[in-house]
Amino acid sequence: MRLLSAIFAKPTVTGGAPDGPGEVCRAESAGRIPTLLKALDALGRAEALDRVTTPLQKAVRGLPLGSFRDVLHGRQIGHPLHPALVQVPMGAWISAAVLDLVPGAGRNARLLVGVGVVSAAPAAWAGWADWAEQPEEQLRTGLVHAASNAVAIGLYAGSWKVRGRGRPVLGRALAFAGLAAAGLGGVIGGHLAFRQSAGSNKTAALTHLVEPGWHSLGSAQELPVGEAVQRMLGTVPLFVLRTADGDVHVLADGCSHFSGRLSEGEVTDGCVECPLHSSVFRLSDGMIVRGPATAPQPVFETEVTENGVLRVRLPSAG
Repeated sequence: MRLLSAIFAKPTVTGGAPDGPGEVCRAESAGRIPTLLKALDALGRAEALDRVTTPLQKAVRGLPLGSFRDVLHGRQIGHPLHPALVQVPMGAWISAAVLDLVPGAGRNARLLVGVGVVSAAPAAWAGWADWAEQPEEQLRTGLVHAASNAVAIGLYAGSWKVRGRGRPVLGRALAFAGLAAAGLGGVIGGHLAFRQSAGSNKTAALTHLVEPGWHSLGSAQELPVGEAVQRMLGTVPLFVLRTADGDVHVLADGCSHFSGRLSEGEVTDGCVECPLHSSVFRLSDGMIVRGPATAPQPVFETEVTENGVLRVRLPSAG
């Protein structure tokens, strides 16, 4: 019982440890940014990488992929496809590492190494398609992420080859080196996805920013016909378009892909094209007509009062 009490007892604070927000802030201000985090942040500022990212981005965008490009972006599943495809090679390579520690399992380990190398190809294609539609900081970080993964693929390909030539020790060494490179690539990829927000839905927080109920946007008659304008709903920018037949379309103005201003985009055939990366959304329901966006654009319900005031609300906000 004494042992259990010691384990679950509340730790005793000694030495005047800070517990108020002011004290915590002052204590943390004396700390340093972790070395790894500092290095990861520096990748996005490495302008020297632009000599590679600029022509490479142009080349990837120029590939004649047609509608398959949206498949690689993951439009059909509502989020980037790349993270899902990465599970196959990483799972195969981690399993191979486990088998490499089991006596007599070298043949199966080699098979899994090969599966990982082959399945890395579609994962890489999806990653490159997403990478080419990012801003410059994400392009730089993504290039290093891809380079780390390329090193991993090369090491694993070498491992598969030398294992087949009867050199299992070298094969295992190359495989573990490949796993380290792939792990580093995963860390950089996590930094790219979560700290630099590549691939995330930029409109996800909208339901938390817009209060429930109807909100006034001013006179409907003062809106220009056929010309998109931006109106503010508190801190939330909105895309507003009044058509010739009197309908008013209101969408979140910041594109779900990377917050491009839709009110500055081209409106044709009931759709709007984002001026940043050319995602196309339907005005009627915000659905994606063309990527790289994978999340639809939030659409507001509209009504015009008897006094001619345009009011809007999010369907999910009641």
